[in-house]
Amino acid sequence: MPSWSVTNAFRVLTRKKPLEDSNESKLAKVLSAFDLTALGIGSTLGVGVYVLAGEVSKQYAGPAVVVSFLIAAIASIFAGLCYAEFGARVPKAGSAYIYSYVTIGEFIAFLIGWNLILEYAIGSASVVKGLSTYLDQLCGNPMSSFLGTHMPLNIEGMGAYPDLFAFVVTILFSLAIAVGAKESTRVNNVFTMLNLGVVLFVIIAGLFKVSSSNWSIPKSQVPEGYGDGGFMPYGVSGIIKGAAVCFYGFIGFDCIATAGEEAKNPKKSIPFAVIVSLAMIFLAYFGVSTVLTMMLPYFEQDEKAPLPHVFRINGWHVAEYVVSIGAMFGLCSSMMGAMFPLPRIVFAMSNDGLLFKFLGDISEKYKTPFKGTMITGMLTGILAAVFNLSQLVNMMSIGTLLAYSMVASCVLMLRYEVDDRRESRIVANGRATGLEQDRPCALWRRIFNLNGQTVPTKQTSRIVTYSVTLFSLWCMVFSQILTKFEEDLANVTSFDGIKLVLGTIPLAVLLLVISRQPTSGVKLSFKVPLVPWLPGISILINIYLMIKLDILTWIRFSIWIAIGLAIFLAYGIRHSRLRQREQRNNSIAMMRDCSNSALLGGQENSKYSNEVPLILMHSTS
Repeated sequence: MPSWSVTNAFRVLTRKKPLEDSNESKLAKVLSAFDLTALGIGSTLGVGVYVLAGEVSKQYAGPAVVVSFLIAAIASIFAGLCYAEFGARVPKAGSAYIYSYVTIGEFIAFLIGWNLILEYAIGSASVVKGLSTYLDQLCGNPMSSFLGTHMPLNIEGMGAYPDLFAFVVTILFSLAIAVGAKESTRVNNVFTMLNLGVVLFVIIAGLFKVSSSNWSIPKSQVPEGYGDGGFMPYGVSGIIKGAAVCFYGFIGFDCIATAGEEAKNPKKSIPFAVIVSLAMIFLAYFGVSTVLTMMLPYFEQDEKAPLPHVFRINGWHVAEYVVSIGAMFGLCSSMMGAMFPLPRIVFAMSNDGLLFKFLGDISEKYKTPFKGTMITGMLTGILAAVFNLSQLVNMMSIGTLLAYSMVASCVLMLRYEVDDRRESRIVANGRATGLEQDRPCALWRRIFNLNGQTVPTKQTSRIVTYSVTLFSLWCMVFSQILTKFEEDLANVTSFDGIKLVLGTIPLAVLLLVISRQPTSGVKLSFKVPLVPWLPGISILINIYLMIKLDILTWIRFSIWIAIGLAIFLAYGIRHSRLRQREQRNNSIAMMRDCSNSALLGGQENSKYSNEVPLILMHSTS
């Protein structure tokens, strides 16, 4: 009995949602490729372009911030390509949630979805908080002075005062999104175009004031505490640390995938929007950081508002105000992009029965999850108004990086999934080879598929699953080895080098094992190139950046997951649509068995009743 209970529990937690499940959508399909691209750019190219370049150049990388952005862009494009393939496979709202539901199972899917809710809620709250603070500073701090005096919050971990402006703005944005996807994306498109226009203005205007000498400042002219001057004042480790920070400047493009159910042609528009938006975001970051560090030495940058500061130093006050206004539009665009996917995630989970049903109710008038949008907006507004978000920002990163890793893992598993029809046809024809034959074959021949298996089977798919799991676990070990080279490169010993080489070998071997397995024959409009190497590198980068987060972030993350587990065990596991379907199918099967038994019983009775007269006739004669 205990073993049955464990097996049954494992089956329940790992039940998967079919890819073709419920293709009919209640949401209006109104979003074009342009709308999705603008949504991705708007959600990502917000506060980062106005703050990140100055902060990273001053504290971490110096002029080499352009290299940090390049590394971060490559890492983001790896994750973006994985998202693009899933967008072509699964045109459903829910992003990494639905992807993990299809490939991993219900329990992991709930954790990912619950994690994404946290990511987007904190992301939205931090953006609207930044918008409120920026506007308050632009007007001379009247709001903070008044509310701080008359409505102070003397509670540790919370803000100095209730930010009523942030709360009202959040509700207004939630209402705009709830009214309709097309209407809200029109507003977002305007904000995004203005944002890109300001970025282009900064690059073009700044070119008239650039000086290449700011990339080669001698150490004697650098103030104490700002590195050794030159292009890489903080060395290679500074570039890597800067890349880790810059990576978070690319967070947000995954909102494109969450809108897949409302796209007109998701299999083509989602991959296009992901790749184009990431390319444009990188060009914007690269251009702004180049102009910024060439106009002003890296150690003189303003960390909070570098662009207005650099134009103010050069006496261009008109440009200063243009950039300040552009920052407002950029923050509004980022706000729209951050809030848009939040109710879509909630809708997808509610529609699957894992969250409360009323959160997924579709408005007859607006064809959007109106209740879920307003409720999530209310919670986001409370976070922005009451809490001090500086201690919660890292939780965005851990949620995003975990989602990126899961999507890359799902790409690998789906690429090598079993094609049941092809497998059964080959087995029926007697041409199954390799793993399907029960012959004494060496384990290494099976693992490396030296028998020439060309069609994925359950065993080859299982090998891929085990390899992906081991690869992810070993990435955590390898990240600890790699940390030594980043933090203390000058004192690295030959023994550390040997550990690095030995640590690399299992990663390469596991990816080689995966690459030797037969792939699925499913036709897609877009596929990730260089599988399994590219998704494998993506997983390694994401896990490495997760390891770099502090212990308090992991503790807060664990608390949030504990709340989610309580909801899943108390509600989701009993109201899951997959569970209800299984119960319905079991009931139908039982009724069919009963009817078959009754039919067989009737035939036996009929046979017996026909034999009785014959026996009587024989006895009388």
